[in-house]
Amino acid sequence: MSDQLTRRAFLKLLPLSLAGAFLPSTWQVSLPAPSMRGRVARKSIDLRSQPDPLSPVIRKLQRDEILTLEEEILSPAGPPENPRWYRIAGGYVHSAHLQRVDQASPSETISSVPEGGWLAEVSVPYTQTLYQNRLEAWVPLYRLYYQSLHWVTGLVTGPDGSRYYRLVDEWLRVAYLAPANHLRLLALDELEPLSPEVPSGEKLIEIWLQSQRLAAYEGRRLVFEAPVSTGVKYMETPTGTFSVNRKCPSKHMGDGGITSNIHAYELPGVPWATFFTTTGVALHGAYWHDNFGVPMSQGCVNLRIPDARWLFRWSTPVYGAQINFRSGRKLLGNGTRVLVR
Repeated sequence: MSDQLTRRAFLKLLPLSLAGAFLPSTWQVSLPAPSMRGRVARKSIDLRSQPDPLSPVIRKLQRDEILTLEEEILSPAGPPENPRWYRIAGGYVHSAHLQRVDQASPSETISSVPEGGWLAEVSVPYTQTLYQNRLEAWVPLYRLYYQSLHWVTGLVTGPDGSRYYRLVDEWLRVAYLAPANHLRLLALDELEPLSPEVPSGEKLIEIWLQSQRLAAYEGRRLVFEAPVSTGVKYMETPTGTFSVNRKCPSKHMGDGGITSNIHAYELPGVPWATFFTTTGVALHGAYWHDNFGVPMSQGCVNLRIPDARWLFRWSTPVYGAQINFRSGRKLLGNGTRVLVR
């Protein structure tokens, strides 16, 4: 993307990007890196005999199965809005409900946690947390997923003698444990603002529901663009002009239940939430699908996690280095304009 591309030029290109949502006439194959893996991110997905939504189903793959991805294929059979499939041992899976976890690996455990708490990112495909119930028995609680973000408030010895981080849920305030080597504490520079010298009034985020695209501008200059997944039918993302009004680097979304049911509507640790309406609509990372460019949400704007992190750091109000559970779990203010069309 040229640094000189302006908002006007980008708007002219939008119809071309819509025309680009086509089906290839033949399979387009790329060989992923040897370490490429995917996690099944819904209750089940179909393993099919061909990269075709109408081909026979060989079997169901269950939530949280970890798959080795052997080839990436753009299939002429579609679906047209996302024709990306993977070949795995025994057949083919569509990409929509896989989370890519190819870089996931255990992390080094630090010797102590800074006073006040610290943000940590899950570094493995998933990890199981433990919760001490009213009978003081340790029982399973949430399952946390790769690249989700959580507040660490302590380092303790767990019931099995291993080292665990104590996490505190920013919404429910419930504390639970996660294996320490399954989370990576963020470096301070990962929260530093981007383009802080640009006046807040010069920054603009624009979202097009029809094309499922987002762009960020500094003045007239396009500085960032990404695919998004906005609200599905009857839960559409609201249109209009808004402003960023709240930021939460880690946000528990869903029903707000305390449960170990991995199929419950609980999304702890949603990363890099940038709210822009008074009704709770936000830009945020999504670890439960990889179908960006297609409406998938209940009204929020889903992004790939690196894209959500970029917007969180770039937009105003500036979050800065408030990496502290008490003062940093949310930031209030009137900031960057968000235009949803």
